[in-house]
Amino acid sequence: MDAYLEIRLLPDPEFPVSFLMGALYGKLHRALVTLESSKIGVSFPGYSQSPRRLGDRLRLHGDQAALSQLMTQNWLRGMTDHIQCSDILSVPELVQYRTVSRRQFKTSSERLRRRRMKRKGETWEQAAAAIPDNVERRPDLPYVHLRSQSTEQSFTLFIEQGELREQPTSAEFNTYGLSRQATIPWF
Repeated sequence: MDAYLEIRLLPDPEFPVSFLMGALYGKLHRALVTLESSKIGVSFPGYSQSPRRLGDRLRLHGDQAALSQLMTQNWLRGMTDHIQCSDILSVPELVQYRTVSRRQFKTSSERLRRRRMKRKGETWEQAAAAIPDNVERRPDLPYVHLRSQSTEQSFTLFIEQGELREQPTSAEFNTYGLSRQATIPWF
């Protein structure tokens, strides 16, 4: 993973940055599904938990060949008025590494109760006694709203950054450019 490119969202009075990031990230997901690529990772240089946001930049990491193959696709169609895209560049020499991964939360006690009722054949009262309201967790991570290419379901994708490391770890990325094991260069 010696190359990267960066896509910066341009300010737009009609659309908030979070909306544009969701559209851009959704297009990237569709392109990675089409390419069946597991060699491209993502990072968000403007990532922040307080305030909670992904920022206005999406950085794609990989080798020269994988990034070139991605960019030969017409995946940015419809976004060109809203973005500024760099060339494919070499990763700086002195960097640290981190994982960027999806974090899933069991957020709704109502949903958990319905699921339990279906799985165990319980009544609402039994499920409510087994799953109290305080099991709900309020995610504090930045997120993006997406639609899955495989299920066509809309969902919220929470993104978590791992701790900084001195050494990279090789593994595959999913079709969202995320991995719990594989690291991306952080600079």
